[in-house]
Amino acid sequence: MPHLLGFHPANSLVLLGISGPHGRIRLAFRYDLPEPPDAGLSADIAAHAGAVLDREHLTVAIVIGYGEGRSVTGVIDEVLPALRSADIIVHDVLRVHDGRYWSYLCSDPQCCPPEGRTYDPAGHPAAAALEAAGLAARANRAALAGTLARATEAIEPMAQAVDRARRRAAKLIEESLHATEDGDVLQSIADAGRRSVRLAVTSSRRGKELTDLDEIAWIGFALTDLRVRDDAWARMDPRFNDAHQRLWAHLVRMLPAEFVPAPASLLAFTAWQSGDGALASIAIERALSADPEYSMAKLIAEALQAGLPPSAARLPMSPKQVAATYAKHRKPAPSSRRGR
Repeated sequence: MPHLLGFHPANSLVLLGISGPHGRIRLAFRYDLPEPPDAGLSADIAAHAGAVLDREHLTVAIVIGYGEGRSVTGVIDEVLPALRSADIIVHDVLRVHDGRYWSYLCSDPQCCPPEGRTYDPAGHPAAAALEAAGLAARANRAALAGTLARATEAIEPMAQAVDRARRRAAKLIEESLHATEDGDVLQSIADAGRRSVRLAVTSSRRGKELTDLDEIAWIGFALTDLRVRDDAWARMDPRFNDAHQRLWAHLVRMLPAEFVPAPASLLAFTAWQSGDGALASIAIERALSADPEYSMAKLIAEALQAGLPPSAARLPMSPKQVAATYAKHRKPAPSSRRGR
């Protein structure tokens, strides 16, 4: 379970949705346990979990609560009947705490003693196999969030690089003012930004890390233009998911908060594509902490909250379609300039 989530859960309720003739896990999702215990919140969790499993046509579930009995049992008492009333077969319901687990469905003391059964979460062959497959498990959710923490040693150099990026943008605007009377003076920034993003995405797919601070700052600045952000979004081909995640995570760690919403949202989208709901959730938190009204982050947050599967993270348009959509709304240059 920790390897499916990306971290060792605590004070959590986790559900596995299972389907198919081979009983494959199709969906894993997690809730924070209400603290203090709250019957209303527990009922909300139960209703939401049942709706998610039903919508995805998942007919079998396993429920695992991580925490003390007082925190877990109240939620289980709501979730178990809700799933059964939705005709979902509950294969098992477990509680895990301090290296032991208990079953709510098994009363055989030979199988499920009252004191619980001890287990080693790292000692099972499945854990070793998942680790070898690249599905590492962090100590807790905070440790996973720490992988996106700001690189403190880069704060001052990046601030200087951001100043240079602003001067670069100002120069492009000045050149545009001389070239057109009342057209879009920000178009030159969008065009240059799209070129930089395209090169960065292509390089990341070839295994190259973006290390130039000036280019990182420039891409961060350019992504504040929705034309650039949406062009990047349209390039998120899931075949290159690992490369895209490395690129956007690197930008989130390097950039100041004002430039974080776009790369954090793009990281969340690519994490969602790959089925890494924990990373997607943490990336969305970074985006919304920087800008609570950032529309792309709110959209992905709603999708994650609804439990939509990775298959729903489809590319909305191709880069050409994005460019064509924005071109329709571009302000034309004055007629006196068109013939020149």
